[in-house]
Amino acid sequence: MTIQSGVAGLNEEQQDIICWFDGVAESAASAQTETLRRIIEMNHGTEYLSKWLGSDTEIQQAEGEELERLYTRRVPLANHADLEPYIQRIADGDDSPLLTQEPITTLSLSSGTTDGRPKYVPFTRYSSQSTLQIFKLAAAHRSRVFPLRAGGRILELIYSSKQFKTKGGVTAGTATTHYYASEEFRAKQKCTESFACSPLEVILEGDYKQSTYCHLLLGLYFCDQVDFVTSTFAYSMVHVFTAFEGLWEEICHDIRHGSLSNSRVTSPRIRRAVLEHLSPNPSLALKIESKCRELQGLDWCCTIPELWPNAKYIYSIMTGSMQPYLKKLRHYAGELPLVCADYGSTESWIGVNLDPYAPPQSVTFTVIPTLAYFEFIPLVNSQHKRPTDDVIDLDYQEGEPLPLSQVKLGQQYELVLTTYTGLYRYRLGDVVEVASFYKGAPQLTFVCRRKLILTINIDKNTEKDLQLAVERSSQLLAQCQAELVDFTSHADTSKHPGHYVIYWEIKAKDGDEIRDRVLQECCREMDASFADYGYVVSRRTHSIGPLELRLVKDGTFGNILEHYISNGATMSQFKTPRCTNNPVLLRILDHNTVKHFWSTAYG
Repeated sequence: MTIQSGVAGLNEEQQDIICWFDGVAESAASAQTETLRRIIEMNHGTEYLSKWLGSDTEIQQAEGEELERLYTRRVPLANHADLEPYIQRIADGDDSPLLTQEPITTLSLSSGTTDGRPKYVPFTRYSSQSTLQIFKLAAAHRSRVFPLRAGGRILELIYSSKQFKTKGGVTAGTATTHYYASEEFRAKQKCTESFACSPLEVILEGDYKQSTYCHLLLGLYFCDQVDFVTSTFAYSMVHVFTAFEGLWEEICHDIRHGSLSNSRVTSPRIRRAVLEHLSPNPSLALKIESKCRELQGLDWCCTIPELWPNAKYIYSIMTGSMQPYLKKLRHYAGELPLVCADYGSTESWIGVNLDPYAPPQSVTFTVIPTLAYFEFIPLVNSQHKRPTDDVIDLDYQEGEPLPLSQVKLGQQYELVLTTYTGLYRYRLGDVVEVASFYKGAPQLTFVCRRKLILTINIDKNTEKDLQLAVERSSQLLAQCQAELVDFTSHADTSKHPGHYVIYWEIKAKDGDEIRDRVLQECCREMDASFADYGYVVSRRTHSIGPLELRLVKDGTFGNILEHYISNGATMSQFKTPRCTNNPVLLRILDHNTVKHFWSTAYG
């Protein structure tokens, strides 16, 4: 779809934000220079910047490209480990200007599912303001394609975790939790003219099971008013509708009687807030019950459009590690459009999806040049690979970091951020590709996380490689009417030779037994699908052992979710770790393993 510049049919605020973005996209290079100037001006004299810039006023007086050259020459590239000592001092109560001139009173926790442990990242008022800004911009572009009713509702499947205080009295929690508690989140509904089905008490409770039940109950109570269904990640949406398959009868009982299940919802605060919205509605309960019985016979296919007939689309993050859940999400969504949400991280927002029609597999994100100062490290894959292989691996040669204005179409880069919140030339670890340009702003596709997740010898396999191997092999499950629920992996080097262990949780339809022969074929196909040259050579020479497929009990990945949430993660931010060395997770997985299969792919 070609992106149109028109703003007809939008309200004045939506027209204004689209016109504003068109202006900054047109002059993206100068907007980037101005963003860097403002960040340095705001935070010059902090301990971290003084270490590299000193008290010299030359950089403050520099303009344009000279400012960028001075900054990138003097301040080194950094990763989280370089900034962690400063962030830890903030957590311990040091309120001197370490990273920002403005005191940092809030710290975000990353999900911890990428590298096994959560990290503290500075969170300021700017973090909430930039979130509101990108939400308003994205909503305006979606409204051009999917006009919404003023005063309509959103089935918003979002969750907070509990905030806590660090040793130094700094508030800590996930970035989504901080945002949902902010003034900006309260302002969002007015700006977008759409209102969540659930009151704030449901979102902020911190118990995802109670919140899920209330989201579904109120979502169905207001089912004819719902314009679209959204969650932070596709995983959480799939999780909610899978849970709905076992909750619908209780929900219908509550709608019929205007009540709220005492066993499902125990929080007095939630109960008061939800019961204010409910009154007995027997006819609606009967209608939903009838629909659910039909859907049950169809294995819940098209649940969302059947129960929310006026919903126009599904909105969530669907790229990267969320791709394995798209098949199940499509099952629940039927023909409803799957609209990919915007590109960001705990550290910063990056780009907006300007084309709601774009399928998740080909969506691009247009960089917003005022959110942060962006640099791009050119990456050239130097690993030998066969011409026919569709391989992404991480044996990259790096070029010198480039400003946004110098990126090239078709080139892959690692993103580097300088933010208002105190991150300077911070290597994000995301690999992106420049797919196109919108005016002067690059449009990026997300390729993968740069960090290797599976390696034993000279092999180098990324999350994308694992996803491709699992996707190809799991197609064989159709032979026995089964589907893959979730998966993770582990590089087992406890014995020689080391080997890959892949854990699968599978759902068999109608209670059918999954034949061992099919799982053995899946195991062999998965091993053969890892096309990384180092892996293939190592398998052929037996320096890496046969891949092992371990089948785990139903509910095992739910136990992993419970583990992360009990350690401070939130449902809105949870992503199944695609590779783990975490001993607690490995104990959960191994304790629940019911069958083992070994690959015969290499004899």
